[in-house]
Amino acid sequence: MALFRQLWNSQLAALRKLGAVVLFLGEILAQCPAAFTRPRLISAQIHNAGVLSLVIIMTSAFFVGMVIGLQGYDSLARLRQEDILGAGVALTLIKELGPVVTALLFAGRAGTALASEIGLMRATDQLAALEVMAIDPIRRIVAPRFVGGAISVPLLTAVFNAIGILGAWFIGVYIMGVDGGAFWSQMQEYVDPEDIGEGVSKSIVFGIAASLIAVYEGYNCAPTAEGVGMATTRTVVTTSIVVLILDYMITAFLI
Repeated sequence: MALFRQLWNSQLAALRKLGAVVLFLGEILAQCPAAFTRPRLISAQIHNAGVLSLVIIMTSAFFVGMVIGLQGYDSLARLRQEDILGAGVALTLIKELGPVVTALLFAGRAGTALASEIGLMRATDQLAALEVMAIDPIRRIVAPRFVGGAISVPLLTAVFNAIGILGAWFIGVYIMGVDGGAFWSQMQEYVDPEDIGEGVSKSIVFGIAASLIAVYEGYNCAPTAEGVGMATTRTVVTTSIVVLILDYMITAFLI
């Protein structure tokens, strides 16, 4: 009986937190128009969340593309269909791996930075000081970071897809001997605008979710060093789970 009570209480706590996140998102969206009136704040957050993540995104994308190229060639060679390697790599990256891996890398690098930055402001009473000065911290601190992160993820996903395809092309054409013309022509033939739209829609949803979780955990963390550390940990764990769940839901909806 105690086990069922504990499970019930945990479910209620999860629902309460979900409701709090939705209400927090509503507060952020209400302040987004005001945030766009200060483009320097948003551009600075795009730089912090996006530009500074390019190294890890590009490096990971190139090696992910090479791995897909190797595995794809090995599988297609058994069927004597090596020429469609380009189409298989492009569809895998654009529809699935690109948005998902980019969101996970974003959570590990930029998401934790957002959560710890806002959490440190909470721990050092900087957010309380803004409220004392009649400055809304959600408008001044949270909304620009949320918008910057939400914009950065789709752009990083596009970079990830492009570098990943180049990595697969390098392995397939220069290492495995696949015809270069067939690699690109098969990609152009089999990749439809609907496939690109699916990948773009996933990257937008993942960007909103990852940024929302990061700023929420940082804004609502306990004002202690331990609280900031737990907020960054929850950011990575929660974002990873939510991204995978959303990925399945979007894929099931679009298929």
